[in-house]
Parts: sequence; structure tokens; C-alpha cells
Amino acid sequence: MNNKRNNRFMPIIMAVCVVIGILIGTFYANHFSGNRLSIINTSSNKLNNLLHIIDDQYVDTVNVNDLVEKAVPQILAELDPHSVYISANDVQMANDDLRGSFSGVGIEFIIRQDTLRVQQVIGNGPAERAGVIAGDKIVKVDGEDFTGKTLTNEVAMHKLKGPKDTKVKLGIMRYGEKKVRDIVVTRGEIPTKSVTAAYMLNKETGYIRIKNFGENTYPELLIALAKLSEEDFQSLTIDLRGNTGGYLQSAVQIANEFLPKNRLIVYTQGRKSQRQEYRSDGRGSYQRIPLVVLIDEGSASASEILAGAIQDNDRGTIIGRRSFGKGLVQQPIEFNDHSMIRLTIARYYSPSGRCIQKPYVSGENKNYEEDILTRYEHGEFFSQDSIKHEGKEYHTAIGRPVFGGGGITPDIFIAEDTTNVTSYYKQATMSGLIIQYAYEYTDANRQTLKDIKSVDDMAKHLQKQNMVDKFATYADKNGLKRRNLMIQKSHKLLERFINSRIIYNMMSEEAWMKYLNSDDPAITETLKIFRENAAFPKAPEKKK
Repeated sequence: MNNKRNNRFMPIIMAVCVVIGILIGTFYANHFSGNRLSIINTSSNKLNNLLHIIDDQYVDTVNVNDLVEKAVPQILAELDPHSVYISANDVQMANDDLRGSFSGVGIEFIIRQDTLRVQQVIGNGPAERAGVIAGDKIVKVDGEDFTGKTLTNEVAMHKLKGPKDTKVKLGIMRYGEKKVRDIVVTRGEIPTKSVTAAYMLNKETGYIRIKNFGENTYPELLIALAKLSEEDFQSLTIDLRGNTGGYLQSAVQIANEFLPKNRLIVYTQGRKSQRQEYRSDGRGSYQRIPLVVLIDEGSASASEILAGAIQDNDRGTIIGRRSFGKGLVQQPIEFNDHSMIRLTIARYYSPSGRCIQKPYVSGENKNYEEDILTRYEHGEFFSQDSIKHEGKEYHTAIGRPVFGGGGITPDIFIAEDTTNVTSYYKQATMSGLIIQYAYEYTDANRQTLKDIKSVDDMAKHLQKQNMVDKFATYADKNGLKRRNLMIQKSHKLLERFINSRIIYNMMSEEAWMKYLNSDDPAITETLKIFRENAAFPKAPEKKK
């Protein structure tokens, strides 16, 4: 009987609950009617609720937008080290390098002593056409002072970039002149090259340096290969050292150029992303050329896709040091205010099935960010035996062992040479004094240096100038005490660094790489591999 009575009253009880729910909901709807964040009062929307409560009831006035800008990066940091937030102000800058061009005046600059100094002028760019030359100091922009402590790289780029065909008036102080000259520059599209060097290492070997993987990297590579073909190159070195990555598709296109048909290049897979494979189509023009790929601890993401595809398919030899270890794929997602996030949606896997991503603990990015320093301290830069393989063993197409869980391990290890490194050398390089001195030397000697056309001639000229002693005197005046014994020990390293920066200032990035590569151990090993016809890996001997 009691059960029947309870059942009879159940509809009434439920109706009362519904009415109470409606009343409570109406109360909150009216109470929060001014909520511009359209808050839904559920536990899944706790963050929105919190922001509204702060905005509605906090003791002081709070800028909710600023709170959001600060909170979003923290939330993403709890996911993984590569899911990031980019504010609306920074989106264009973040995309320019990969997009292949931007609209601006066309100069490369350096800020020294609170003044913007033109380091290089892009050939046939807007600034060059208007009459700006390397060495000019930009002291005014559109009539306003452009010097002082507040002048940063970000401020300068914001002022100099702008929509195509807009004009900007630059106030220029030129060497030897006492008055500011005004030059009006009409902004235009400025290419940002990702293939920054393409030349012959010797009569048979071509060299290509890829700085990053952007929208135009593949066509730039084809142009570089065509240039080398005119010089009849028979073997090729692709330098990915320091290449932090970029677009996956660009790496796939480049790998396709060197692989036979239907070879797996890379595949991606995630919780909400089905496995997607990228395979070669057999149309590549350089499927059989002997190939070496150079990597180091700065090679990441798309660089590792390309290196992994070459290594796992036994298509070439990888030389250098273990790569960074970024195997996470980010999807760009834009908000209404044009800010965006890059959210990790999948992992990528090399053809052998290994994920290159190094270990990380969600929300604890400090150890992840210091991984390169940890490797250095553990001796990995100096000994191949110090490399710790935390992932399981995989095998290439012909059975060579490779490892996942922390970057691409090269086939041939090149130790970092620290024999003549001293604390003086470290201070000189890390303080920025060498770059500053190199610019000031360049600026004071442009008339002499501009007549020197080849890298070899420039190097020979600089070797006669006693550059290290001149730098030591300069550095001593600028806070780095002279240490003669250390300077003597590090003399070759100091001379190399100083001269390379002067060559960079006066010539080009390709000239800079030519000079640095002239005595680079990785390049020396590369040429040895080609001489011995050993670029194509051999299958390991079977155990008896």
C-alpha cells in the first residue's frame, strides 16, 4: 500500500521540482542578465562563471579581457609544451616567416645603443629602390623620434611593416653626414626565404640549407636544385641544423622529391584524428642521388619528419647530433578577435612507426624547456655513448635499428668541439658583444669592404686585420675584462665568430654559411662519406 501511495504522489513531487528549477533558473537569468560572456550556469563552464563573478562582484574594477589573455596560455600549458596561445597582436609576426612574405620596407636591422641600424637592405626591395643603404641609422619614422630605451625589435617591426603600397617617411642619419635626410619608402611584399644557401661544396657535391619549412620552401628547393644542376652536382647535402620546423606538408613535398614510389614518409594519428598517411608518388627527380642530411639539437618538427623519412627508408645518411624531439602536430584555430591557438591534435610517426616526441609531463614545462641544457650537462654533445634512448627499438626498411621517444639519432655522430672554449669566449658570445663589435667594425670600414666580392677574399682580408686583439680592446671598454691567456686559447674560435658576422653584414646569409662550412667537422665528414660512396646505408650483418 505504501508503495502505491508513493507512486501516486510521484508526479506531483516531480512537478514541484520542475517548478522550483524554473524559478531558480529565472532568478539566475535575471541576476546575470548583464553578462556579456553569455555564461551558462553549469559545472563545465566554471571558468566563464568565475570570470563573470569577478567582473560582477570583485572589490576593484577588473579588465576581464586581460584576465582571459593571461589565463588561456596557462590552460594550454597544462596540456603539452607545444599547445600555445598567440595574441591578436602577435599572430601576423608568428605567421610571416612561414607564409613566405610580408609587407614592409625590406631591411634587416639591429638595435644598438638605442638606435636602429640598417644591417642589410634586401635587393630590389622598397628600401633599396628608395635609396636606403646598409649602415644607415633610422632615427625618425613619419616625423616622430625613433630612438631611446623603448625601441625594441617588436616596436620597430610594428612601425616598419604595414599594408602594401602605403608610404612611410624614414629619417636617416648616414655615415659622414651631420643632417638627417628624409627618405620616403613605399611598402611592398618582402619575401622571407627558407632556403638560405645553395652552392657547391666541391666540384661534385651540392649544398642546400633550409632554415624552416614554410609555404614556399618546396618551390625554393626546386629552384636551388635547378641552380646546382647547372653546375652538374652528383651528390647532395641538405642542412637542417637549427631548423625548428614549420609546415608538415612542405617536409612531405621535399621528402617526395628523393624517395621511390609508394614509400611511407610520415603518418599522423590522435584521439580525434584518424591515421593519415603521407606516401611518395614516384615523381621525384632525385630518387637516386647520394644524399646526406645534417641535423643537430636545434632540428625539430618538420625537420625531423624529413630526416626520419630519409633514415627509415634507408635513402641517405644522417649526420650530426640527436634532434630536438618534437613529434606533436598542432592545428591553428582562430578566435573572433583574430587571436589564435595552436592546439596539439595528433602525434606524427616516422615510417618505422616511431614517435619522435621526447617525454614530457603535462603542466611541467620547465624540465622540458631545459632538456637541451640537460643533454649538454650529461655529455651528449660530446659523446654518442651518452645518448639515452628512452623509447623502444624500431627498424628501418633494411633492418637497421632506430629508436623513438626523443628525436632522430644520427647515423654518424659529430661531437661539439669545446677544446678551446673558455669562460671568456662564452661571455663574449652570449653577451652580444661580438655581434655589436662586428657591426661597428663593418660600419666604419664599409668603403673598403664593399670592394671585396668573394668569401675567400673577404676571409683573407679579415685575417690580416688582427681582429681578435681589436675586439678584446673594444670588449674591455664595454665591460668584458681582457683575459690574455683565455683569449690566446680561444683565438681561433673568436676570430671565426667575429669574421663570420662581418661577412654576414657585408655579403649575405649564403656567404656566411660558406665561411662557416669551410672548416665545419660535419661538412668534412659529409665529403668523406661521398668520397667513399657510402651515402646509401647498408643492411646490418645477420647474427650467426
